Amino acid sequence: MFNDLSSVTRYLETRRSGKPRDMVDPGPDQATLNRILQTAMRTPDHGKLFPWRFVAITDRSAFAELLTHAFTAANPDARPAQIGAAVSPSRMAPTLVLLIYAPQPSAKIPSWEQQLSVGAVGMNLLHAAHAHGFVGSWITGWATYDDSVRKAICTGDEQIAGLFFMGSPALPLEERPRPDPSHIIRQWP
Repeated sequence: MFNDLSSVTRYLETRRSGKPRDMVDPGPDQATLNRILQTAMRTPDHGKLFPWRFVAITDRSAFAELLTHAFTAANPDARPAQIGAAVSPSRMAPTLVLLIYAPQPSAKIPSWEQQLSVGAVGMNLLHAAHAHGFVGSWITGWATYDDSVRKAICTGDEQIAGLFFMGSPALPLEERPRPDPSHIIRQWP
């Protein structure tokens, strides 16, 4: 399928997550973001259940307000610096998309397989951003697990799988330690 397998391998080896606080403009425009999201959806999905959704955060001030209310409700004694740190993701990177786990009823496809599909969408999202020349990052943190944030963003049994930041790197991306393959890969029997 690929004429030059080595270029695909090099591409995969160059994908790195950037720090959301170090991402600057430009981020993807709306048409490019739509293409990135559509590419991310090309993922394994046993049963064609589509157990994932995307929420593009377009009003960062409203998202910051939501995080402020949620954090202060859960931490009524929080100091201003703690609140500022908790809300800071709302101001990071030019583009912010939430990946939502949207479990679908199925007698054949267990929730575990649906969760794996959501993870695959997340990885595809990072690859699609990289393929379009942007840096991406997938983080979780307190807001992904906070019930009031979940209720404001999600419907029904949905859960936030992560916050995906996209933009351009303000600093060179650093290579992080990778596992020794001999500690990860084994043969059986």
